[in-house]
Amino acid sequence: MAGSEQKEKIIRFYKGTEGAETAVKLVDLAEQVKRSQKFRLSGFLDPYGQEIAETVAANYPGIRVDFHGGYHGAERQRAMFIDEAFGGNPDFNIVVIKASWNGQFEHIGHRDVLGALMGQGIERDRIGDIIMGAATARILADEQMGTYLLDNLTQIGHSGVSCVLDDLSNIAPKEERCKEIRATVASLRVDSIAASGYGTSRSHAAADIAADKLRLNWQPVKNAAQAVKEGDVLSMRGRGRVEVVEIKGQTKKGRTVVVLKRYI
Repeated sequence: MAGSEQKEKIIRFYKGTEGAETAVKLVDLAEQVKRSQKFRLSGFLDPYGQEIAETVAANYPGIRVDFHGGYHGAERQRAMFIDEAFGGNPDFNIVVIKASWNGQFEHIGHRDVLGALMGQGIERDRIGDIIMGAATARILADEQMGTYLLDNLTQIGHSGVSCVLDDLSNIAPKEERCKEIRATVASLRVDSIAASGYGTSRSHAAADIAADKLRLNWQPVKNAAQAVKEGDVLSMRGRGRVEVVEIKGQTKKGRTVVVLKRYI
């Protein structure tokens, strides 16, 4: 398939979805790699963006994609498209800035830190994970943005903060807790699977869908009746992810047996 056809095929697939803008950026990076036979680096991507990057790489023979977010288990990661003939070992150019404040007088949360960054006009893809600690926040960023934060991030909310360049090795790998759930459901509707995975009722799950809280494969769920299949991933901010591991068949009463994994 010609390059222009590959490009149009991918952009058309994501057109009208939450990932449309990301798809255009990533396809452009892949096209640049194809021409230069070297590598190109994306901004920080959420899991859905990473899925798009994998789709893009799969449509460009001779190009592979690697991911890194600064530490093991990072949710937001940069994608690197690399020509397989390229012999170099390029760097992901990720740094971590440690912001500190007086915890006796102010409680600062993840949302406050992100709000302070966005309030400075920083684009979201310049920032990776934000790891909260005791009166500290470790902010993953690209190298250029890290330098900017050292000079300009002086306040979060009403609190003054001081920033230093930290070492990536100081970030502990993220350990995901996981529990297996075996359930029987009336159908493979997304509200039914979400109810089993998150331990709630179908009506509650439907309300979460109506409130745009639930994602299926990192895309908004438009309809509670949407079907799920093996390998699908449900996610809800603050409540973790649920993976549909196996669909085992039906019981004598006509209910479907499913095996789910919930990551917290």
